[in-house]
Amino acid sequence: MTGAAAVARVEVDRDLYPFRSRFLRTTSGATVHYVDEGEGDPTLLFLHGNPTWSFLYRDLIAGLRDRVRCVAIDYPGFGLSSAADGFDHRAESQHEVVREVVDQLRLDRIVLVVQDWGGPIGLALAERRPELVAGIVAGNTFAWPLAGDRRMATFSWIMGGPLGSAAVRSFNGVWRFFMWRGFRRRPPAPVMAMYAAPFRHGDRGPTAVFPRELLLATDLLVRAERGLERLADRPALLLWGEHDFGFRAAERQRWEEALPRHRTVSLDASHFWPEDQPQVAVTEIRRWLDETPGLADGRD
Repeated sequence: MTGAAAVARVEVDRDLYPFRSRFLRTTSGATVHYVDEGEGDPTLLFLHGNPTWSFLYRDLIAGLRDRVRCVAIDYPGFGLSSAADGFDHRAESQHEVVREVVDQLRLDRIVLVVQDWGGPIGLALAERRPELVAGIVAGNTFAWPLAGDRRMATFSWIMGGPLGSAAVRSFNGVWRFFMWRGFRRRPPAPVMAMYAAPFRHGDRGPTAVFPRELLLATDLLVRAERGLERLADRPALLLWGEHDFGFRAAERQRWEEALPRHRTVSLDASHFWPEDQPQVAVTEIRRWLDETPGLADGRD
């Protein structure tokens, strides 16, 4: 699918998403949509989760692009990106796409901005190439295997199993579940329409893959945990929605223990904190960038 065809697949409200859409092709045959706004050092790399796309970060990009370069990617099957026939949409495959985009764009001195599945997908990059990562902004995410977590195992079994797949086919079940539970305050109808746009009936399948991957993506999650260990000396900003049904205080504390150079900001937000509290997030990220040695002056 060409870039033009990918855009045509989703009718984009440019008042809400006022960025130039860019596209590149990967060796897997995917047409990857990304936005690349602003200039400056470091580069913020925004990685979304499930079932969202780069639209989640629109207000952060708009509020930070005068300070730093902002790059946000849509995974194949999400947002304006499209996958080649046979692409399995597994977390490992999505990680490989992100790795290739980073290489094609020659990104370095990256600050990972991650939420939900953006955590393991991004931190696995740090396991391979820790020298590329200057810092991390993380919120309501994880970067380690979930074996033994009964709550996550139950969610994975229900939403990623036959019942979840049937719900996806019948009524976009995974998307509806997250959109019902994921916001502190329900966004306006035009915003919700943009979140829904990529997941029309024939395009919903990728949203059911990630729940299965909570228990199946063991290799990637082990590498993500190693990546987190390799970033122990990097500055970190933890923006944590305190009303999340999925990632709670225990997960936040694990990030804090892994990243000694962290600053934690508790947000009156749920799972999708960039939507619930975008202005607070922008203010905190700007302050953190300005006050953190090595990020404030563009030097390590």
